[in-house]
Amino acid sequence: MKGFTDEPNYTVEVLEGGVTLDDVIDDRIYEQALAEKSAFFVADLGVLMRQHILWQTHMSQVRPFYTLKCNSSPAVIQVLAALGTGFICANKSEVALVQNCGVDSEDIIYSGAYKQLSHIKHAAKSGIDSLVCDNEMELRKIARCHPTAKVLLQVATASPLEEMSMTFGCTLKNCRHLLQCAKQLHLQVVGVKFHLPVTCNNPQAYCHAVFDARCIFDMGEELGFSMNVLDIGGGFSHSALQLEQTGAAIRPLLDIYFPPQSGVHIIAELGDYYVSSSFTLAVNIIGKEVVCQDRRGQDSDEVSLHDEFLYYMNEGVYGSFASKLLENVIPVPIVHKKSLRVKEAVFPSSLWGPSCDRLDQVVEHCLLPELNVGDWVIFNNMGANSLGEPCTATQKPPVYYIITADDWYSMQEGGITLDTSMKNLLWVPYCL
Repeated sequence: MKGFTDEPNYTVEVLEGGVTLDDVIDDRIYEQALAEKSAFFVADLGVLMRQHILWQTHMSQVRPFYTLKCNSSPAVIQVLAALGTGFICANKSEVALVQNCGVDSEDIIYSGAYKQLSHIKHAAKSGIDSLVCDNEMELRKIARCHPTAKVLLQVATASPLEEMSMTFGCTLKNCRHLLQCAKQLHLQVVGVKFHLPVTCNNPQAYCHAVFDARCIFDMGEELGFSMNVLDIGGGFSHSALQLEQTGAAIRPLLDIYFPPQSGVHIIAELGDYYVSSSFTLAVNIIGKEVVCQDRRGQDSDEVSLHDEFLYYMNEGVYGSFASKLLENVIPVPIVHKKSLRVKEAVFPSSLWGPSCDRLDQVVEHCLLPELNVGDWVIFNNMGANSLGEPCTATQKPPVYYIITADDWYSMQEGGITLDTSMKNLLWVPYCL
């Protein structure tokens, strides 16, 4: 089967001659029709490059760091490393995965509110000095296991929105205590991290967050710390409009409080922004139920427009739709065109995973034509939080990597070649 991913080499098929993502999906579905009809991903690595260029257009003064927990695909890591991003790792296995892809230690930040002692020791042994911290207990653990660490204090953002009050981080009031504690422990505090959620559309929240960061910088410098890193978090979706609006709100604030001549390195933690729109998931309908409504006066075998269909898919929230448990996000299902019949009526429908668990509901309500077992449904924007280890005994769906010829040539023109940063990627022409 062409394009199947197999460690340590990942095949990336270059689309030429007008071949599109839809053509690739059609081809894979045709192949699956002759096999087990397993779910699969198609990942367009060219999206990563286009998102990177978009970021540089709107946020050129901020260096992107990719959040590995969002999608740990080695192919994604290698392309982003070639583009020059840094990486945010939350545990020892993520650190090992990134370093195996040739990423330098100084381009890695170890995040996480609470860290195992063994993981902190591993960071020290691996030469990873940048660690995030928001409480005294973690400061003491870092001082014990990694005394030469460079600490970023994570501060909670003040906002009237309830959902924002649940983020990790110390309060502005507690920051002076933590800075004094770090001084006593002979730790280096080098900067501040804050985070605002993607849903934040209040420019005043960014104003408060940047101002608080400036206050903490001033506190640290008063105590003798060399404060030179500002992490503005990961409140960026894959939407170009959202990036433009957020960038317009935060850029002037950064220019005021952290101008270029200050020498402060400004970074952002991007996960969903890079990978969400680059992955498409195709799933197969494996079961079907009809919830009959009032049919008085109708033939019992006739389907009513008021009936509801429950469809069961071969992927659910304990697998590729894990983001449904992490966030209140409902993917938009698209019926594969070869499963559609012309001018079909649509019915109230819901989509479920294969576990028969009442929590395994992927889409609560949508309008779909009547589908049959064996039909295919497509979900776009599935790159974030969808490729973790499944909670059941099932295997992860395979990923087929593609890139258009135009994107591939653009990468080469940008100086990205088949060097050691992408040593595990095998680039081959795609053939229908």
